[in-house]
Amino acid sequence: MATTLISWLGRTDLRAVTESDKVGVGPVAQALQTGRFARLDLLCDYAPDEAATYLAWLQAQAPTPVTPHYVTLDSPTDFGAIYRHARQVVAATSAAQPPGDGLAFHLSPGTPAMAAVWIILAKTRFPAELIESSIQHGVRVASVPFDISADFLPDLLERPDRTLERLTLGLPPAAPEFDAICHRSPAMARAIARARRAAPRSIPILIEGESGTGKELLARAIHQASPRRGRPFVTVNCGAIAPDLIESELFGHEKGAFTGAAGERKGYFESAHSGTLFLDELGELPKPAQVKLLRALQEGEVTRVGATAPTPVDVRILAATNRTLVDEVAAGRFREDLFYRLAVAVIHLPPLREREGDASLLLDRLLDQVNRESESEPGYSPKILSVNARKLLLEHPWPGNVREMQNTLRRAAVWTPGPTIDLEDARDALLPSPARDLASDPALAQDIAQGIDLNATIDRVARHYLEQAMRLTGGNKTRAARLLGFGNPTTLNNWLKKHGVEP
Repeated sequence: MATTLISWLGRTDLRAVTESDKVGVGPVAQALQTGRFARLDLLCDYAPDEAATYLAWLQAQAPTPVTPHYVTLDSPTDFGAIYRHARQVVAATSAAQPPGDGLAFHLSPGTPAMAAVWIILAKTRFPAELIESSIQHGVRVASVPFDISADFLPDLLERPDRTLERLTLGLPPAAPEFDAICHRSPAMARAIARARRAAPRSIPILIEGESGTGKELLARAIHQASPRRGRPFVTVNCGAIAPDLIESELFGHEKGAFTGAAGERKGYFESAHSGTLFLDELGELPKPAQVKLLRALQEGEVTRVGATAPTPVDVRILAATNRTLVDEVAAGRFREDLFYRLAVAVIHLPPLREREGDASLLLDRLLDQVNRESESEPGYSPKILSVNARKLLLEHPWPGNVREMQNTLRRAAVWTPGPTIDLEDARDALLPSPARDLASDPALAQDIAQGIDLNATIDRVARHYLEQAMRLTGGNKTRAARLLGFGNPTTLNNWLKKHGVEP
């Protein structure tokens, strides 16, 4: 097993180039000279020319492959920036390693803040060996004889917990195809576990969930984890096909079958032969088309428009809808027989507001993705979130779910000229939430025939919006008053006092 050493470049290391008689070869070179490490990833917040001189000297001391990572820190005790840069480098290194290879973090180079971050990372998200070095004692494993707080333990235990879950639930071996689905919440973990169980089978799967929850992403992961991987994965948006073209699009047509049919054409079923057909927005399919779809599934064959002989097809059906098909069946808008044909396995993807703990993970993952997508654009600099911007985004309800979060971060990256997305940038990037149906508001759904406490209801609604306005504006009463439609902050103060909201 090969081990990669990850370390900061310290001042003692730089001094070793010209003062080795006083300081020795420095912690980094001392560690490499042991021969224990196959590679070195070196984080450097010094000037590139100064670091380049050191790197050339280091190769003469220990010819080990070195990857430098140049970063900028506002101060050597900037814990936030130190953690962010260290986490990014460790995550990239860990992802690129062959299975079974190990990590080691060097505590000696750099500042105490850097050493503290290495301990946190090694005990939580990225289990790694911690080493230290000195002229007197050489290189040795560092003992950290205390427990990290419970806030960090879930990250440390995540890997063994998942292994235990897989064994106890009878899940198939870990499928890397699902790694792109970022989650830690129990609700999402249950959905992924069901998908992994169903993936190796050829049974139809119905995926239900609100728009933007990642239904197509899950469908692609199921296909890639199935025996049909490497075969076609064909996506059909059932709501985007004109009603008079549905039969031709799904089953194909012969030349001259109708006006404009200049040649024969395969339909989606034939294109997906031996692979997977993903029927997105299935609930939008008109009932006449539902009848023909049911027949194709029952018979395992399709007949092109204008043809007389059927064509056998072997496809696995994955379907998705943002509707609840049981309710659609009850309302007569969806055929019951087709529903039961497709709903052999039903997976419900929870909305983001019900995925406790996932929003923070997704903010990091999606912002990294936005930075990668934009790195080739002229003048673009990678973005990070300020503490206040992050707090605002974590408190947002995300009615559009993951898709809304991703597009919000893209807008914020465009609006932000510098490297940090601040509170105002994040607020400007958020779109107004769609107006809700007032009849579904609990405050307006009380049975007045049973009697209600109107004053208490009004107080509850007022407190809710007063607190939200103060939170969104960071306590700025002028902006909060404007959001609430008050003419001036004095009126806002009166409301805050009346309803017992702390300013």
